[in-house]
Amino acid sequence: MKRDLRDYAKNTNVRLGIGAVILLFIIGTGLIYLIYGPGAAAFGFICLLGGLIPITLIFLALYAIDWIVKNARPK
Repeated sequence: MKRDLRDYAKNTNVRLGIGAVILLFIIGTGLIYLIYGPGAAAFGFICLLGGLIPITLIFLALYAIDWIVKNARPK
């Protein structure tokens, strides 16, 4: 069994982030649906997707920078 704590921490952070986004979408949209109805829930879902776009772009940019730095190092 491999004991790489950095890899474990990275995997844990990724899982926590994915879980938080899923909870936000399911619980958030579900509560909007229960309180305001299906039309508002659809609009809330669209707004959540719109808010997720800049966050995704930032993470993609950081991932690209990390990849460039790792591959630019002389071995």
